[in-house]
Amino acid sequence: MAEINNQKIPIYAVLGTVIFKLLFLLTHYIQEDAFITWRVAQNLLDYGVIGFNGTTKISASTTHLYVFLSYVFNLIFGKENFIEPLLIFNSILFTIGSLFLSHLLLKNVWHKAIFIFLTGILPPAIKISILGMEYGLLFFLEMTLLYYGFYKGKKWALVILPILILFTRIDTVIFLGAVFIIDILWNKKVRWLYILGGILGITSVLAFNELYFGELVNNTIIAKKIAYDNHFTFQQNLEYFAQNFGNFWGMLKLPGDFNPLTVFLLIFELVCFIYLIRQKDQRNYFLWIIFVFGWAKQLIFLSQRSLFDWYYWVPQILLFVPVLILILEQKVKKYLWISLFIIFYIMPMLIFQTIHSIATGNGEWNYRREIGLFLHQYEKDKNQWIFLEPAGYIPYFSGLKTIDEVGLVDKGVQHEILKDKPNFWINTVKNRKPKYLLTYDDLYERKDAEYFRTHYKLVKEFRIKDHLKSDYRIIEKIYILKPSGSDYNLYQRID
Repeated sequence: MAEINNQKIPIYAVLGTVIFKLLFLLTHYIQEDAFITWRVAQNLLDYGVIGFNGTTKISASTTHLYVFLSYVFNLIFGKENFIEPLLIFNSILFTIGSLFLSHLLLKNVWHKAIFIFLTGILPPAIKISILGMEYGLLFFLEMTLLYYGFYKGKKWALVILPILILFTRIDTVIFLGAVFIIDILWNKKVRWLYILGGILGITSVLAFNELYFGELVNNTIIAKKIAYDNHFTFQQNLEYFAQNFGNFWGMLKLPGDFNPLTVFLLIFELVCFIYLIRQKDQRNYFLWIIFVFGWAKQLIFLSQRSLFDWYYWVPQILLFVPVLILILEQKVKKYLWISLFIIFYIMPMLIFQTIHSIATGNGEWNYRREIGLFLHQYEKDKNQWIFLEPAGYIPYFSGLKTIDEVGLVDKGVQHEILKDKPNFWINTVKNRKPKYLLTYDDLYERKDAEYFRTHYKLVKEFRIKDHLKSDYRIIEKIYILKPSGSDYNLYQRID
């Protein structure tokens, strides 16, 4: 009986970790792109079409499976109430994923419990859980594949889970490929069911894209490639990598190009990994999988100059896992090492993430959301168009049809960029004549200011400085210390 109760300790850790992280819901820190996915889900609910603007089909979200999950939560809880339940569900999924990971790497139930909690309060784990994006679902599916498919040897997992993983994000071919390579090198045999799952996953997601949207890969990938395409020399690519890798390899995105804390962490992670794999242990199989995947994902995305930090959340956690294992398995003065590790590393990171979440939540939820709510009240005709960037909070809360400057939710911008990239913005305005423009600039000061004076009037100025107050002095200090958001000007067409 005592053994059975002990086995429940990691489950209690899962519950405790989820409850602890629910405090972060109070910060209202939700990623901009989550609202793109949620609007796609609601577009499916309203029009029966996977799109962003009415009946026009477009894969405006990076993830198909999470769109469907968001659709289900909208259906059950309603458009006004689905966000909190979905965020809680994301947190539960991620934490169960960390439970599976602990089973792969640790034997002691108390080690597993501490591992689950410490993993769950790392900055990327907090963001995966409460920012509303698909990575909680993705982490759960990936760890479930490793646990049930490669640890428990369940045949269904080898076939079904690769399909679900690829429908969550198509770039997960990197994860599935890393698992495939390490599995062959380690076990010296081919798992044909896993190959079947991978083939079915790739062909089904590509076939779905082609048959439904008329394109093989998601529109978001195409749009970003067109909008952010820069032709760099080899030397420029090296310089770009050196300037940016520090803030994405580590867990804290600090100001400036060079982040010495991240460099130190990277070296420490490598040392811990090398130390662990020198011990002859069956878990080395899974350590190699997560290590190779973490490095491969980071290097591939950084080489493509992909600077959206959510691409790096899962690799950041997995590369840090050897550090946690080494600390937990210290033979001498174990609890002293764990205590020092929590006090001098985990707690500072948690405090940093808390401050970041409060400040960014203010800039997003209290500020950008307010702009959307203003437009919702100001413009009753939801068939009117707005041209802006980005396409998350403001289109979601305004309900207006949207053209975004990258072309994620409207392909017309992509055509304008391909025709005349330096002038795509003004050409889009002249050709599409959207009723509203929301910009960072004063349009009356541009070189083509006369056009805007003739056709558009300034409706309202939105300033982040007006949203740095709080009834709580500590919160206000955080807002002022780290103001989050950009100043906007709203223009309305007058002809």
